[in-house]
Amino acid sequence: MENEKENSREARLDQLLMGDYHRPVHCPECGGVMVFKGVGEYECEDCGKMEMDDYGKVRAYVEKHKGATMVDVELETGVKQKAIRKMLREERLEVTADSKTFLRCEVCGEAIRSGRFCQKCKVNVNRRIEEQARSQKNNALAGFGLDRPKGDEGEKRFVRSK
Repeated sequence: MENEKENSREARLDQLLMGDYHRPVHCPECGGVMVFKGVGEYECEDCGKMEMDDYGKVRAYVEKHKGATMVDVELETGVKQKAIRKMLREERLEVTADSKTFLRCEVCGEAIRSGRFCQKCKVNVNRRIEEQARSQKNNALAGFGLDRPKGDEGEKRFVRSK
């Protein structure tokens, strides 16, 4: 019973460490620790074997097969279409200009190649976020302004009346 709990804890820890893109943690050949080398590639500390996470697999496939569809990429790499769409929304990948399919802007519905918003809506969204941040900052500073106090000026304010 205790051994089962330990195994499930390790499985949960591995799942947390792997994240959304199935990051390799242990080398499949020697069991060594996989170290991130960049662009979705990992190298074993012990034997030097190279492995890729989902992003690395998709990126490598798309570089070799320009214009591949999501279905093609899923079939060849084993990476689910949901993960590929997430990479597109995160602007880690981009739909080619000659593609027949595009993503749609979440605000206006215009065709886009990556991300969540078209350029026009991205500017508006960022402007709105900045305005909200300024408003929150100004509200937090309320009462600490540099305006002069109303009423008696200067020395008179601090003189006690007798």
